Amino acid sequence: MPEIWFYQLKRRTLEQVLPNLVERTLQRGWRAVVQAKTPERLAAIDDLLWTYAEDSFLPHGAAADGNPDLQDVWLTLGPDNPNGAKIRFLVEGVAAEPFVETDYVRLILLFDGRDEETLGQAREQWKILRQRNAKLAYWAETEEGGWRQQA
Repeated sequence: MPEIWFYQLKRRTLEQVLPNLVERTLQRGWRAVVQAKTPERLAAIDDLLWTYAEDSFLPHGAAADGNPDLQDVWLTLGPDNPNGAKIRFLVEGVAAEPFVETDYVRLILLFDGRDEETLGQAREQWKILRQRNAKLAYWAETEEGGWRQQA
């Protein structure tokens, strides 16, 4: 059963946080899958990973690119894991529960803690996962821009 980490964004946006978390994943030698709900958000993440920094980018692919086995980062709208990723990033309220009985090392849910609807969805997921006896951790963004484990 994977660890499931909730990241509550309070100061920064997904666009400011996701590339750094993906970089850290790759530094550990792990592959990643990033799953969104909408094609628009997935396209925005695709652009973001190519352009988030002037001196760097994160190579990645999606179904249209093919060759998932060559991709350290895979973008998807579905439950697939064709690159054998150990980490799955879930954005836009994608549910973690379907991935509880998988070989992932970690599931990471990123959500905007300033939006009441999104916050409510995250709380509901926490309750469901707690009932499944999942290994949960809750990280909140600090005033300094770091992360502090809350639960």
